Amino acid sequence: MKIQGNEIKPGNVLKHKDQLWVVTKVEHVKPGKGGAYAQVEMKSVVGNTKLNERFRSSETVERVRLEQKDYQYLYEQGDMLVFMDMETYEQIELPKEFLGDRAAFLQDGMTVTVESHEGKPLGVQLPLHVTLEVVEAEPVVKGQTAASSYKPAVLENGVRIMVPPFISAGEKIVVNTQDLTYVKRASD
Repeated sequence: MKIQGNEIKPGNVLKHKDQLWVVTKVEHVKPGKGGAYAQVEMKSVVGNTKLNERFRSSETVERVRLEQKDYQYLYEQGDMLVFMDMETYEQIELPKEFLGDRAAFLQDGMTVTVESHEGKPLGVQLPLHVTLEVVEAEPVVKGQTAASSYKPAVLENGVRIMVPPFISAGEKIVVNTQDLTYVKRASD
């Protein structure tokens, strides 16, 4: 399946230079001159090679169709993550590096989608949004403009993100797991 360069997301598997690559990070760049592009960090499915590539939004890349199956996250064991097949109750272990920074967002009992190609697990898709508690947030500085002033905060899983000034420690917020950004205040 062909997709545009600006549609690439972390966790996608691409066929590029006759190899399969798992996208680990995507940064959309809009330079002052020239067209926008996606700076994509990919990890080879075979071996441990990494590749940084730029894809313009007008370029197309081949996204590989994968088998998708729901698994339940059970626990972390060393540098491996243990998941259970929701139909057969079989357990599989996947390296923590499959998820990279997003591994911190796994919660007990969370349903994730494990994508595999020809029986070999290649990636894990988390739910798009997770709710977490803010454990540390800097106080608002008086006189700061409210327009676009975000402040750093630390979540219960240890991840630092930027939040609006009205968020304080102890509040639960919804976080986007794909780009690790604040979405909204969680409604209880």
